[in-house]
Amino acid sequence: MTDRPSILLVDDETAIQRAVGPLLRSRGFDVTTAGTGAAALAAFAERSPSLIVLDLGLPDFDGVEVCRRIRATSPVPIIVLSARGAEADKVRALDNGADDYVTKPFGPEELLARIRVALRRVAAEEVDQAGALTLGDLTIDYDRRLVRRGDDEIRLTPKEFDLLSLLARNHDRVLTHRVILKAIWGPNAVEQPEHLWTLVAQLRKKIEPDPARPRYVLSEPWVGYRFVTEAK
Repeated sequence: MTDRPSILLVDDETAIQRAVGPLLRSRGFDVTTAGTGAAALAAFAERSPSLIVLDLGLPDFDGVEVCRRIRATSPVPIIVLSARGAEADKVRALDNGADDYVTKPFGPEELLARIRVALRRVAAEEVDQAGALTLGDLTIDYDRRLVRRGDDEIRLTPKEFDLLSLLARNHDRVLTHRVILKAIWGPNAVEQPEHLWTLVAQLRKKIEPDPARPRYVLSEPWVGYRFVTEAK
């Protein structure tokens, strides 16, 4: 038994397993590898990893299906690591429950940073369930539906608060336009992204120190938005 965070690395490329596996182990992670979707699902059920690094191009079935099946039963962080760089592939993976997306070829430190952020988010979940959440200099009081920067209250409309609450509860995770639209306006709004663009602009004007250079609500071009907890 080990107290180290465990990572399930799912990739059918031997070169990736040989490169990423030792990298993760050198940083203190316990690593299990799988080369097919079926093997990934079996390893997940057996080992309950702390995080999954998942390729999309698996030989038996698509990695998005692996993501969808795991997400149906578990909130474990899933970081897609794939050569597919098209926005449609990213959106499809994220819409099916992936937390983040790293495109091959990739920098090892970038992957490690994404893993650290995802694990920190999981560690903070108990705090997120509390009546108030503090991220940076913002405090979000869910019970009273209030937001403060320091001691100053920021007055938000109901929809602005709903958007901020959704992004903050999923901090450091990419949420696609479709996921946000459905959560805020309902399933009939998923093809109306202009509503979201307008609402994000309004929210940034109120919570960002400089709306032209967002510090909290960052855009993932053509994909969605991410609420970040660390300054870039």
